[in-house]
Amino acid sequence: MSTEEHRNSLADQAAAWVPPWERPRPPRDIPPDAGDDSPRADRGGGETPPEGAAASTIPAEPEPATNPEPRAPEPDTGEPAAAEPAAAEPAAAEPAAGGPEPVAGAAARVPSKRPAQRRRATAPEPARQLDDAELRGALEAILLVVDEPVSEATLADVLEQPATRIGAMLDEISAGYTAAGHGFDLRRAAGGWRLYTRPEYATYVERFVLDGQSVRLTQAALETLAVVAYKQPVTRSRISAIRGVNCDGVIRTLVTRGLVEECGTEPESGAFLYRTTPLFLEKLGLNSVDELPPLAPFLPDDVEELSDATR
Repeated sequence: MSTEEHRNSLADQAAAWVPPWERPRPPRDIPPDAGDDSPRADRGGGETPPEGAAASTIPAEPEPATNPEPRAPEPDTGEPAAAEPAAAEPAAAEPAAGGPEPVAGAAARVPSKRPAQRRRATAPEPARQLDDAELRGALEAILLVVDEPVSEATLADVLEQPATRIGAMLDEISAGYTAAGHGFDLRRAAGGWRLYTRPEYATYVERFVLDGQSVRLTQAALETLAVVAYKQPVTRSRISAIRGVNCDGVIRTLVTRGLVEECGTEPESGAFLYRTTPLFLEKLGLNSVDELPPLAPFLPDDVEELSDATR
């Protein structure tokens, strides 16, 4: 072969040579290790591709996703590119641009609001149980200094003892005074207990206290007090109508002595109403007005006629 023919042959080969990146790719379903039975047309016109072209047909091993390397751009061969696997969605939403970055463990460092621990209330010490002798002496000491009847509930609060035990001990003390024949007695009056002198020694007590001075109520005051006791609550006009005389001055005297007190007004007329006081019960030795003696034996026979005349 001449030199001219050799050059033309080389020029024809160079013109017919196709670069590896422009050669058609083999089908995906053909394994890369297929034998010589595969059509050579798919491998670039019967010529053995260079090492770079052969390497491009072998699928690359999957690389770890933690540190991906940039891939070289594939040439445009006119064929649809293989679909890339969709990227995995992030586990957590990315923070907005320019916003504060979340700090790991921030929620753990937020101080939790704990309810303030309440102070344990110290339990009150139980009241000491008094024996009968000590309880009896304490009750007698208190009753000697009171100036008005004191209730069992008040004594129970002061001595920190059950009210039932206080009532039983007061009954026992009163019975003991009576059995021993003392000149004083423990009686219940006006809802409470108080020491009183016995009626059989009243003349000696009056002689010592009064010393000849008379502090008795007048007949008008006694009558007015009786009307209030049996008709309470009652107005002044009703008292005057029953007695037949004006009772304003007498009522002021009874109020001053502490035997009568105001207890509201009458709804119809607005007049003041009067009733007896606990001092009245105490002076008479009564526990309530229900213990007043019945009035029927003291009324005259023509009481109905007198009642009609006063209306």
